[in-house]
Amino acid sequence: MAAENPNEGKSLADRITKPDATQESSSAGIPNVDGASESLGGSNLQEPEYDVEVKLSDLQADPNNPLFSVKSFEDLGLSPSILQGLYAMKFLKPSKIQERALPLLMHNPPTNMIGQSQSGTGKTAAFTLNILSRLELDTEEMRKTPQALILAPSRELARQIGGVISEMGRFVENLSVGMAVPTEGKRPARLEHAVVCGTPGTVMDLIKKRVLIVNKLKVLVLDEADNMLDQQGLGDQCIRVKGFLPKTIQVVLFSATFDDQIRLYAAKFAPNANEISLKQEELTVEGIRQFYLDCDNDDDKYNVLVKFYGLLTVASSIIFVQTRQTAAEIEKRMTAEGHTVASLTGGVEGSLRDKIIDDFREGRAKVLITTNVLARGIDVSTVSMVINYDIPQHFAPGQPRTADAQTYLHRIGRTGRFGRVGVAISFVSNKEEWQMLMDIQKYFHTTIEGINTRDWDEVEAMVKKIIKNPRARGDFPMSTA
Repeated sequence: MAAENPNEGKSLADRITKPDATQESSSAGIPNVDGASESLGGSNLQEPEYDVEVKLSDLQADPNNPLFSVKSFEDLGLSPSILQGLYAMKFLKPSKIQERALPLLMHNPPTNMIGQSQSGTGKTAAFTLNILSRLELDTEEMRKTPQALILAPSRELARQIGGVISEMGRFVENLSVGMAVPTEGKRPARLEHAVVCGTPGTVMDLIKKRVLIVNKLKVLVLDEADNMLDQQGLGDQCIRVKGFLPKTIQVVLFSATFDDQIRLYAAKFAPNANEISLKQEELTVEGIRQFYLDCDNDDDKYNVLVKFYGLLTVASSIIFVQTRQTAAEIEKRMTAEGHTVASLTGGVEGSLRDKIIDDFREGRAKVLITTNVLARGIDVSTVSMVINYDIPQHFAPGQPRTADAQTYLHRIGRTGRFGRVGVAISFVSNKEEWQMLMDIQKYFHTTIEGINTRDWDEVEAMVKKIIKNPRARGDFPMSTA
């Protein structure tokens, strides 16, 4: 009798090995949702529950169509090689945002999309699957022809996205991902990759030099789109880049936050787009204990930071400051006192920036001082604490400083990645900073607790307890201020 065929009657997708139940239930097998995978030093993320709102550009679209929302990646008709990459990264089922976004993103003919959902809910995976599904890699010419372009506000985020695409597409034959970031002292080589990730200024420069050929591009993605469209320099560069691209290109904008003004701008950048978003009231970071600490002045801020050094190195920590000068000063003082810290700002040259973030991602550096350059999208699994050394703020010459609530959200979102615990502590040294922090608290309808610093032993014990035990909800010594 012929041996029974175990694959008989199974679909091609079913024949691809999925993580088994024991893997899924283990700590190493937590379903991934978004961001850099564990092998890239990122989180294996778990998704909280969210309600997703969809606004369709085509009023004739049928929400009752089975493909309006999918419950499995197999429903999308993805190739076996793409599914294999998903399973290898422990992406077991679509997240809430992916359930609605993927059918709309991957529909033909392609339609533009504006997506708003906070970090860890599936943005990177969504646009990556759309890109991988649209690539033509059958001929040598097309393998070397850029077909998808991803723009990010920083080289660190561009490199992270490139790593995610490479890993998710690792079983896709002949896939090549290239980077369009500054290279010091080198003449840029022609980018012969199907997928290119980069920053707007460098991409614009490479297009002008015909190092990046764009006439066959099918998909343009802007990640952290609100940040780029809101900044005059980046916004102008993005518009100029888009002007060189084919008129038929699919434009996809994703960000954790879009205010009303930026949403109008985005609608012009991606006309007739489907819009998908989390409900606004859910744009908060759950699972992160938020605190503030009173400091007498700027010098006292530094003294308090040094007291925190032992806690900062329990896992990994990020210290956010407002300016490059502050970052350099803190790094210099702490290093002189024998503390091991690293500093990464926009003023650091590219190759050194790569080394610093790689050292931090891989645990060789535990404490990173940075400006808002790393507030967006960066996923490092070991980060358990964020310090707002300076309260994030809007500043314009001749205008009063105001709280920057969106940057606060992005900053503290670098810790407490979904399924993990995190602590965010903001330093307050004057009445103006206090008011800005209270404005942020009111904006997000959250609670930012005060720390009583009279007993540092107790402070240290409580912070360690929170970091080491996700369910620890013990009361912190509260400020009487």
